[in-house]
Amino acid sequence: MFVDVAKISIKAGKGGDGAVSFHREKFVAAGGPDGGDGGRGGNVIFQADDNLSTLMDFRYQRKYAAQPGENGGAARCTGKNAPDLVIRVPRGTVVREASTGLVIADISGDGPVVVAKGGRGGWGNTHFASPTRQIPKFAKPGLPGEEFEVRLELKLIADVGLIGFPNVGKSTLISVLSAAKPKIANYHFTTLSPVLGVVRVGQEQSFVAADIPGLIEGASEGVGLGHDFLRHVERCRLLLHVVDVSGCEGREPAEDFEKINAELKNFSAELAGRPQIVLGNKCDIAAPEQIEAFRAYVEGLGLTFLPVSAATNQGLKSLPGLVWERLQALPPVQVYEPEFVPAALDAGERRYTIERTGEHEFTIDAPWLERILAGSDVDDYESLQYFQRQLADSGILAELVERGVQEEDTIKIGEYEFDYIF
Repeated sequence: MFVDVAKISIKAGKGGDGAVSFHREKFVAAGGPDGGDGGRGGNVIFQADDNLSTLMDFRYQRKYAAQPGENGGAARCTGKNAPDLVIRVPRGTVVREASTGLVIADISGDGPVVVAKGGRGGWGNTHFASPTRQIPKFAKPGLPGEEFEVRLELKLIADVGLIGFPNVGKSTLISVLSAAKPKIANYHFTTLSPVLGVVRVGQEQSFVAADIPGLIEGASEGVGLGHDFLRHVERCRLLLHVVDVSGCEGREPAEDFEKINAELKNFSAELAGRPQIVLGNKCDIAAPEQIEAFRAYVEGLGLTFLPVSAATNQGLKSLPGLVWERLQALPPVQVYEPEFVPAALDAGERRYTIERTGEHEFTIDAPWLERILAGSDVDDYESLQYFQRQLADSGILAELVERGVQEEDTIKIGEYEFDYIF
């Protein structure tokens, strides 16, 4: 089964927590803090795999999570970094952020692509020692890893796309030009999924062609199979527009040509502007006047027309060379640039919001502050002093005063509650 769209959730590993530890050794007085830092959480990496041709596996597994980093230890021991989680996908898979549709990564190259970064490890209490704070009983917890719900879209990487109505001979044509073996039969929608074939032109000269399932009128609006597979034409640099020039199914070649181009334009104006070579297929059973009339129509539009017969190989000898020559003047296959910028998870990003949630209650939304609280011992004077200094330096205390905070008002920060005291 060919699956070219999937929705999954990915989560990079949390960084390991810093350790709270003090050096203890016989005959060594006041050893001091020696808590080590936590290790980095595992990244989520996407890697192109040419042995895969569908996103079928993602229909059965939808959640992917990398391992967290190891916590820091005593004697300034840093925790181990977690291994990266590698997700293998077919080449040409575009990873989009599900809610916005923005591109996170295009998995078209050979190298691994980091899509979700693991969290940094937290600092051990060694980092918080100072002449005035010699016994820090707090450390930083590790930062969370990036977490996204993503939409995977497979956009086949092909130089040339064969487009046209069903049953005009696209599958026969690609089977003759390449080693591809698509299913061929005399009925509409024989081709249910795109078929790739490598067309050899000469020594070290070849191009990839894609047989796209037949389009019909209304395909861009979801009619037939075309809407599901139009995305696979988006990367094609050149389109081979196959038209049944014989009109054996009771349709006019010129009308077929116009309808398919209208569907391309409705789907993507950029796609409709791609260069085309028009192939008048089934010319072996067409009347000469039919061929010449359609030739005049196509060339009147400034396009190249080639009468061919996929069934008898008529006119196909020169086609690979013509296509190769045209491709040399065209830009390379499109690669989508990243558009999505994830929100910073760094503790240095000191954003916060304050909301009055009751007559004598304020709620502070500040994830970075919650992480500081999680690594602090609120019963320890120095830890509490460090936390209060973060409140003051960030401007939270000043804003609470501006909002009219009173003595013994309740301040909520995540799961924690405090009474405000002047």
